[in-house]
Amino acid sequence: MQPIISVSGLTKTYASGFEALKTINLEIRPGEIFALLGPNGAGKTTLINIICGIVNPSSGVIRADGCDIVKDYRAARAKIGLVPQELSTNAFETVFAAVSFSRGLFGRPANPAYVEKVLRDLSLWDKKDSMIMTLSGGMKRRVMIAKALSHEPKILFLDEPTAGVDVELRRDMWEMVRSLRATGVTIILTTHYIEEAEEMADRIGVINKGEIILVEDKAALMNKLGKKQLILHLLDRLDAIPDELAGYRLELSGNGSELVYTYDAKGEGTGIAPLMRRLSDLKIDFQDLQTSQSSLEEIFVSLVRASP
Repeated sequence: MQPIISVSGLTKTYASGFEALKTINLEIRPGEIFALLGPNGAGKTTLINIICGIVNPSSGVIRADGCDIVKDYRAARAKIGLVPQELSTNAFETVFAAVSFSRGLFGRPANPAYVEKVLRDLSLWDKKDSMIMTLSGGMKRRVMIAKALSHEPKILFLDEPTAGVDVELRRDMWEMVRSLRATGVTIILTTHYIEEAEEMADRIGVINKGEIILVEDKAALMNKLGKKQLILHLLDRLDAIPDELAGYRLELSGNGSELVYTYDAKGEGTGIAPLMRRLSDLKIDFQDLQTSQSSLEEIFVSLVRASP
């Protein structure tokens, strides 16, 4: 399957000498939800802006649905919808007029029925005649998404789309994202809410200091890098882990009241059964136990810390 977005050898160095992107190679699959994660200043927005033709690359080749974003800019840009971080809408237009005008900018013929569908899908239809300046921040964010969808793009970039948005609206937006993906639209998102990426994305990319440090299917990433832990709540505190337990990956927490065992849930044997027998032999009793697994946020933090 041909990638719908192909980035090869992309670099970006500004006149000041700052190297924002360092040899980025990335392929996005048709119809997937791809989450791009990275700390502030990692290069997420620069990468998106270059793919969308807003910022010029220093070197490299980028194609959107087969169209070179430099040599065939108009055709490439017509394939892409972008919802930027900043709220930048004409405050003195009505919602319907703004979305209709945005459609015309891409050379698409007028289609009031399609504009109506987009506004209804985003719960904006009852605001169609309202001036954008009168809307709440969350509603303005919805208008930005409607404008990005106005020309029926095959690729949709969402750069921090739920920043500053209430929980209910965030939930509505992700329902919309799922419905768009069901129609074949490819979605690339950046988000500071890592639980959203964990819930929504098919694949995860992590960027740090201008370099892609990992691209992985979400499930594979969680299985490969996620830690599984057994937490034993002890009846009596321990001052130290007995030497007889040195062969296990154990640590004390909770001021000595918890014994934490880290293990590979996918391994041939977890080691839990022999650990339990050993604890019994040593007369170490516990009153409760629980298991936990690393979240995507914990994996992300560990990856960023480990990158040079």
